Amino acid sequence: MSDGDNGGRPGRDEAEAAVRTLLAWIGEDPDRPGLKKTPARVASAFRDWFAGYEQDPVALLGASWQAVNHYERIVTLTDIEFASHCEHHMAPMLGRVHLAYLPDERLAGISKLVRVVEACTRRLQVQERLTAEIARCVETALEPRGVAVMVEAQHLCMTTRGVNKPAVAMVTTELLGVFRDDERLREEFFRAAGKSG
Repeated sequence: MSDGDNGGRPGRDEAEAAVRTLLAWIGEDPDRPGLKKTPARVASAFRDWFAGYEQDPVALLGASWQAVNHYERIVTLTDIEFASHCEHHMAPMLGRVHLAYLPDERLAGISKLVRVVEACTRRLQVQERLTAEIARCVETALEPRGVAVMVEAQHLCMTTRGVNKPAVAMVTTELLGVFRDDERLREEFFRAAGKSG
């Protein structure tokens, strides 16, 4: 994230001042020794946690794909761990992404697919939208015959406050192309992800 007047975006000093205000609002003294550097640390952490706003997930795949002639098996990546934040409370959302696609003429490097997940998760998110965004990105960049994405996550906005149910996990899926229509491929993906269809 850049500083200064970038499309009306507040600068670093304003971000740190906002953290000081929140510290005072919860009843803390922002000037006590243990908290003096907290506003700067929080601003730096936000740069890291929300770096996805500076990345275009489709461009990450861009021209990095390799041409292939009708590869007949699905390509699956499982257990891509992520940390995101829910847009309702800005609380952490921790989980795993399982991703598969059936190539047509383009194969992507697996590290590029992981980078797509990172770019999408390092933003304020709603899990349902996150799942769809990852799938649509792969579909747009690779033009495969189908894409399947499953996201499993725990939402700290629910597990540490509100109803306080720590063991609850949410599972969302997005199935595009042949994964929507072909039960065999769908089952293969669910087995790889460790879930029964």
